[in-house]
Amino acid sequence: MSQRSPTLFHSFEYAFEGIVHVLRTQRNMRIHFAVAVIVLVIAIWENVTKADLIALLLAISFVLITEMINTAIEGAIDVATTEFDPLAKLAKDIAAGAVLIAAINAVAVAYLVFSGKAAVRTSKLIDRVRDQPGELTIAAFIIVIIAVIAIKAATGRGTPLRGGLPSGHAALAFAAWIAITYAAGPDHRFLVSTIALLAALLVAQTRVESGVHSSLEVLFGGMLGALLTLAIFQFSS
Repeated sequence: MSQRSPTLFHSFEYAFEGIVHVLRTQRNMRIHFAVAVIVLVIAIWENVTKADLIALLLAISFVLITEMINTAIEGAIDVATTEFDPLAKLAKDIAAGAVLIAAINAVAVAYLVFSGKAAVRTSKLIDRVRDQPGELTIAAFIIVIIAVIAIKAATGRGTPLRGGLPSGHAALAFAAWIAITYAAGPDHRFLVSTIALLAALLVAQTRVESGVHSSLEVLFGGMLGALLTLAIFQFSS
């Protein structure tokens, strides 16, 4: 007896099941999805043009689609073979590379859409603060380190240089992001600040990936470093 073809309703149901499965099982997909929501909310808030919104939607869809294809390829390869196969590894690497290209493209599109407005607002905010000497940045780092050690001592979790709440590496990375943002010239401030932020995020990710810190510890450390440094620069104005 032949099996009936799925109805249109069932086709949509299976498609949504696939989307939900990827969101439940793939951390990167959840990150992409959360970032997409944040970007779209900011785009609506900033009242971007219709052309800019279309560009953002296309870039976001490209990232999500490639991530789902990457997951499907990995699942199919894992089912097909249980032993290490160089060609299977190559296929997974190529699929992951496609996701990376899509993500880079999305970042570039977001930068082109938001850079103008963000640069103007950032310059207005930061130009209220006078030029700060390098000693202030060093002082900010020292205060952040002291705060990290004090909190770790109070909570009794981890050592001054490894593990525990908060993440010292994340705290210093995000403190450096704020300091670099203040130090950058007005012409290239947004670009320099964006690169510094991406570097700080990579530092935070490595602490989680290596198992040294949890996501909460890294988040707390990043907020601590950024807020303390911001407060120090503002207070000194």
